[in-house]
Amino acid sequence: MKYVIPAIFIAVLLIAALKRVNVFSAFTKGAGDAVQFILSLLPLLACTFIMCELFERSSLSQMLASFLSPVFNFLGVPPQLTKLILIKPFSGSGSLAYLTQILCEYGADSYIGRCACVLYGSSETVFYVSVVYFAASKQKKRLIPIIIILCATLISTVVSCLLCRIM
Repeated sequence: MKYVIPAIFIAVLLIAALKRVNVFSAFTKGAGDAVQFILSLLPLLACTFIMCELFERSSLSQMLASFLSPVFNFLGVPPQLTKLILIKPFSGSGSLAYLTQILCEYGADSYIGRCACVLYGSSETVFYVSVVYFAASKQKKRLIPIIIILCATLISTVVSCLLCRIM
């Protein structure tokens, strides 16, 4: 296993030599393109992080959690997981803090703890990934893919809690 990376490195060098590619100039061009991409990404990431912080500090997340708890409870999702479900699409570290809080309060072997772990591990920071993807792709229609991802996340949340209840 420890030879995989060196083997890939050697294979790339050999293929480049066979195709008569100047590896150093190709590498420096790729590194320059990466720097340009990162610079174009910074304003979008800053906007996403600011929106996440405003969402939490304005108490909008608390109001939304209070509103959605009965809905999640009806769907079979413990209402204690509402804040975790709401923050996960925005922030990985913020959702990790909620996961830790849930595990400390209810325990890792409880139904709520198991659901929280499955939710955390099986969902994604939708808005962060969307920012990176859309910055690279120059895609104009952004709302539809985000709605589809959020719907898929909701469905996987309900199904995962159902599976945790069965197991």
